[in-house]
Amino acid sequence: MGSFSYTVQQNHDGMNARNFLRKICGLTARSMTVLKYADGGVTRRGELLRSCDIVHTGDVIDLRLPDDVNEITPVKGKLDILYEDDYLLVVNKPPQMPVHPTKVHQLDTLANIVSYYQMQKGERYTFRALNRLDKDTSGCVIIAKDRLTYAVTLPTVSKRYIAVCEGILTDSGFIDAPIGLEEGSKIRRCVRNDGQPAVTHYRTLQSGNGHTLIELRLETGRTHQIRCHMSSIGHPLAGDDLYGGSRKRISRQALHCRTVTFIHPLSREQICLETDVPQEFLAIINESCTT
Repeated sequence: MGSFSYTVQQNHDGMNARNFLRKICGLTARSMTVLKYADGGVTRRGELLRSCDIVHTGDVIDLRLPDDVNEITPVKGKLDILYEDDYLLVVNKPPQMPVHPTKVHQLDTLANIVSYYQMQKGERYTFRALNRLDKDTSGCVIIAKDRLTYAVTLPTVSKRYIAVCEGILTDSGFIDAPIGLEEGSKIRRCVRNDGQPAVTHYRTLQSGNGHTLIELRLETGRTHQIRCHMSSIGHPLAGDDLYGGSRKRISRQALHCRTVTFIHPLSREQICLETDVPQEFLAIINESCTT
């Protein structure tokens, strides 16, 4: 059973329970609705706590949800674990691995391997990724072990990416251009006036051999946002042939989710996890590189 316990501090004495759950515990309206209809979802001293009740200093508020059912086929595989506790699992996903099963990929996904891993540990939870990466994008993936953790942690997640783009960039900047599905395609995105708002910030780190290593931060999370935006300014990612990049030096898009930061749902502490820049990225620019 997924559960949290929060102790009311003195500076929150006299708060309405709804406000305490929303503002202090970080619950969303959706998660509060789920808890409302769960057996023993929100209690204080073993008694049901209503949204209109007042909380007082020293009260211990317990949130509980029934166990999940894991319906993904377990497949033995290797996990590069960056962080784990009773609530979250963060892994460094390799390229060429889908995050979720699809019609084409049924048994070779991150979800399959996590399913096997949790089974070996005697745990059982639905695979809930707080961030999704394309099959060929590597890097940090955050997995919540219950619905509450997912709902509370998701709004606090921020990510930074590392990529290699074609051409030389000498400065930093941002791309503010709406993105939509390209006509006649079910996959490729393009910049279009009637698309969804999208903003990508980039910072130049190193350049050489006709390529630039960049760090990226997203204000929005559109499908293929980085790939589409970088292509739109004439600097497609190396290896990203869907958006005009060449596979001469790398066989997949040179995109890696390097850093994730989030607020832990129980301790409310900020956690920052970082991975190394993939060596294959550095190899693209290490010939006669300049900084």
